[in-house]
Amino acid sequence: MRLSAMGDVAMTVPVLRAFVQQNPEIKITVISRPLFKPFFKGIPNISFFVFDEKKRNKGFLGLIRLFLDLQELNIEAFADLHNVLRSKVIRTLFAISGKRTAKVDKGRAEKAALMRAENKIFMPLQTMFERHVAVFEQLGFTVNLSNPIFPPKQTLDSETIHLIGEKHGKLIGIAPFAQYDSKVYPIDLMQKVVNELALNKNYSILLFGGGTKEIELLNSLSKNQHNVIVVAGKLNFQQELQLISNLSIMLSMDSGNAHIAAMLGINVITLWGATHPFAGFSPFNQPFENALVSDRNIFPKLPTSVYGNKKVKGYEEAMGTILPETIVEKIRNTLK
Repeated sequence: MRLSAMGDVAMTVPVLRAFVQQNPEIKITVISRPLFKPFFKGIPNISFFVFDEKKRNKGFLGLIRLFLDLQELNIEAFADLHNVLRSKVIRTLFAISGKRTAKVDKGRAEKAALMRAENKIFMPLQTMFERHVAVFEQLGFTVNLSNPIFPPKQTLDSETIHLIGEKHGKLIGIAPFAQYDSKVYPIDLMQKVVNELALNKNYSILLFGGGTKEIELLNSLSKNQHNVIVVAGKLNFQQELQLISNLSIMLSMDSGNAHIAAMLGINVITLWGATHPFAGFSPFNQPFENALVSDRNIFPKLPTSVYGNKKVKGYEEAMGTILPETIVEKIRNTLK
């Protein structure tokens, strides 16, 4: 069970893919929101159970209904990869019924030590992938992530091909937004990144996002350059996943798009502001040097937040210390 958020659900995919490959006799039921069902498409021995937050599974009685529905599946063990109130209720009910249960340890104490302003313990923590593996180990299973297998590139439909063109060269995805402003690279600096990349006509730069405001900003970034294409609002979620699987590289903030690209085996460059990869949320199977972090010599309190929802006065410009030239050079070198 893992209900949200998009990036966190995407982070379960590499672990579950490795699990079913290494434990082929085990069947897994993923309990999550309907939007995330395409994440698990094509993975053998995995079925998807829709968590209906608005109707059937709404409120406490809805959780009871969820448990009763799950009982019909003859589930023998429950892995709580979320460890929030809703999943705790379901986990407790399974435990009472005599089933094996395990929960993820989110490492709140060590994350707090990493984020505090004074006496900060600045060191890399266990990744969320390792924490997910530990849940299955509690249940008696072994999962090895050292040799991951990724799905093949998905076939693009005619609508997507019409959008990006049949002769598109190398596809560079850019997802310049995140849930919180402290994780978003300054738009004027991102414009410099886009402009510099667009000079290479063998690149097609695809801009990802969602919502009216974000689409307006993406349109301003494209400036009608023929090889800079706004994808946001023009494709459905399944089509976006298919397109991401065909990218040569994804440039993303510390956000869901980074984890979606990584679960599909795509090279990912991430930009970090208030948050930091040491907290364990770096995309799967990416080299540490692909995480470009803000300058801690200038902003020594970084990281200041696990999720980016905490603002620290005077740290609003931290991401500006990641130079556009550094980003462009990293993308070019990775593409080589």
